[in-house]
Amino acid sequence: MSMLKASEIIEKYIKFFEEKGHKRIVNSPLIPQNDPTTLFISSGMQPLIQYFLGEEHSAGKRLVNVQNCFRAADIEEVGDNRHTTFFRMLGNWSLGDYFKKEQIGWYWEFLTKVIGLSPEKLYISVFEGYDNISRDSESEKIWTEILEKENLDPKDRIYFYGADKNWWSRSGTPKDMLIGEPGGPDSEVFFDFGTTHDKKFGKNCHPNCQCGRFLEIGNSVFMECQKIEDGFKPLPNKNVDFGGGLERLLAAIENKSDIFQTSLFIPMIRIIESQTGKNYEESPREMRVIADHLKAAMFLVEDGVTPGNKTQGYVLRRLLRRAALKAHQIDNNYGDSKNFRALFDSIVEIYSADFNKDKLESNWDVISVEIRKFRATLVRGLKEFEKYATSGEVGKPETTVKELSPKDIFTLYESYGFPYELSKEEGEKRNIIIPPREEFDLELREHQALSRSSSAGMFKGGLADHSDQTIMGHTATHLLHQALRDVLGNKVFQTGSNITSERIRFDFFYDKKLTDEEILEVEKIVNEKIEKNLYVHFEIMPLKKAKEIGAIGLFDEKYEDKVKVYFVGDYSVEFCGGPHVKFTGKLKRFKIIKQENIGHGQRRIYAKVGTFL
Repeated sequence: MSMLKASEIIEKYIKFFEEKGHKRIVNSPLIPQNDPTTLFISSGMQPLIQYFLGEEHSAGKRLVNVQNCFRAADIEEVGDNRHTTFFRMLGNWSLGDYFKKEQIGWYWEFLTKVIGLSPEKLYISVFEGYDNISRDSESEKIWTEILEKENLDPKDRIYFYGADKNWWSRSGTPKDMLIGEPGGPDSEVFFDFGTTHDKKFGKNCHPNCQCGRFLEIGNSVFMECQKIEDGFKPLPNKNVDFGGGLERLLAAIENKSDIFQTSLFIPMIRIIESQTGKNYEESPREMRVIADHLKAAMFLVEDGVTPGNKTQGYVLRRLLRRAALKAHQIDNNYGDSKNFRALFDSIVEIYSADFNKDKLESNWDVISVEIRKFRATLVRGLKEFEKYATSGEVGKPETTVKELSPKDIFTLYESYGFPYELSKEEGEKRNIIIPPREEFDLELREHQALSRSSSAGMFKGGLADHSDQTIMGHTATHLLHQALRDVLGNKVFQTGSNITSERIRFDFFYDKKLTDEEILEVEKIVNEKIEKNLYVHFEIMPLKKAKEIGAIGLFDEKYEDKVKVYFVGDYSVEFCGGPHVKFTGKLKRFKIIKQENIGHGQRRIYAKVGTFL
């Protein structure tokens, strides 16, 4: 079999599972809709949480897709040979349909028969049990039968691990899960590159060893448990949630233990080498960060994120600044917008089907402006360092020594993007004593702890909030959407929303400030519909029919061939995945508390619903 491209892996994966009765669902935007608990879509299952909890999906019980994902937690990990912030996840799901036997057998068939990986290169991990949760003997038995048919010894191929490795939930191990969160044991497949074991990672090598010999290329999660106060209860259905990183599958096919040497990254690496005159082996960490971070930034900008000091905008700014900083570290004169434009164009070529051609130049403007601003900031940082270096010297003139505190070094890092290594490098040039790395790290950890505690209420493990209050908020947005159209006209369309247990945030196309009278009229309409206690229900129907009956939804959203449409009495008809209250009377009261202009012809309304008066 000839070497497969990344796009061909996707095509074969989708086709394989479509032939097994799966329906392809669309790739969700990287920014979650109606999930205030997390900044980004970080796995293929994330947009599907409600369906594991029992909601009915419009496409049925067997689903498949490729999902763009971003993991902000991996930013500091990028630089080794396998971590990336942006990646694409191949996923297939069973919502109460097939289970372990079909999933395990099908994935093995896909790996060995469809994309041609050698069975001899594949190893398995299985859940060994935890507390009152049993060892996954069923998966072990299925894998044993498959391996024996391949004339492979299961005892050499199947490894058991605890809940820290072979249990999956968005919050981690069973003890860390939130009440109401779904999870379950998983079984992973690893590819063996055959590289020599590095004993600094342990005496013996095994699939979960971090020496680089093994790479996990697929994880079948058997989602069957829901966390409750005193342990777990079974979910309404036994579900399958499979995720396989495209970049990792490609690394296995191309037999490249370094993901950045695969065909999805090597064009960018070659450009950086050409621009700097340096080889990858001289600056692998810096080149990996530049390639990963610029790619991730481009996909975030494509999905509407702009650099800023909060939430997604802050992460985007951090990505671009880290990329520019690593370019500076390779060469002081490297990393201007001209250099990055060549990389930008290379990424567009690799992912040609994933970028809107009409937005490319405006997207580039967003990125290039941020890079130029940061390079100017970096220059100011060097000047600031110079101030530290020349103020308050101690000692005799001929033996002048300056010592900077961990707080000084952290201020340079936080305000000017100076990493510890750059401060140390500049200090050595100027005979300045720089505190040990451990003291800087302590200062950084204290800052991170403050940041985490301040945002703890927002990001509670990343589980989508399905409390009664937020479910009420979801239904209220349907009434608000239609009421705005009643008062302002049908040119009004929703562009986004964010719902928490505290408030509703609703964004929509409209280019004028609402008058006090208009706000009162919208509130009046919504409260009238609440008082009528309208029945709320959904129907699954073809997309064409939904449009014919006038269903509305996110203006720029993508939909499946079959969609779920929610009806609020005979008043509101809207595309939505749910969940919602059964009757509008449960909402009690609705009040708009603020409006603001968010630019680009859009306005934002904040509102409250329930017993808030």
